[in-house]
Amino acid sequence: MAQVKATGQIVYCFFGDGASKQGAFFESLNMAAVWKLPIVYVLENNQYQAYTRIGLEDANEIGGDPLSKKADAFSIPGETVDGTDPFHVARAVGRAAERARAGKGPSLVESRFYRLSAHGNVITVPPLPTQFPEHEAVAVYGDKREFEEWKGRDPLPRFRARLFSDGTLTEEHAARIEGAARAEIRDAVQFALASPLPSPEEAVNFVYA
Repeated sequence: MAQVKATGQIVYCFFGDGASKQGAFFESLNMAAVWKLPIVYVLENNQYQAYTRIGLEDANEIGGDPLSKKADAFSIPGETVDGTDPFHVARAVGRAAERARAGKGPSLVESRFYRLSAHGNVITVPPLPTQFPEHEAVAVYGDKREFEEWKGRDPLPRFRARLFSDGTLTEEHAARIEGAARAEIRDAVQFALASPLPSPEEAVNFVYA
């Protein structure tokens, strides 16, 4: 729609490394490349497809290539960046966005980082069903060293420290931001838990053949 109406808008499509093995991924990139759609595909590679290490189920990874190489099949740019560095991600996504707005079509940006919680385990709400109480690196593969190494690269405390060091952020300001975020999440969770279940009829709302 953005392309047809020439609004100058672009689409950001976020998905994980697991999704990049599904047929819809390849169909989507092929069509976007053919029509030069203004889309920036952001592949969030946290290195585990649910419980399975990426080195056991991704042909590019096994072959020693970045997952961004998948873009080659559709003759569109592919770039891999350090997903633990917000500045690296912003620059790569910015380049892809400029290309999309210029009418040159889609790009694929692979952001490599690490998920620090077990798959499906969210700490802000009552425990959800998950097969493992710890990250798969520990619970499945017994590799605590891998987990600790990536934990040390957690982008949140690293970026926070960077903002403190360059004077962009103060402890007081950071505390206010964190408090407001925690309150917003808490209120949203409580609202969801207190809300009635939707009626069965609502399941077909906004679904079109």
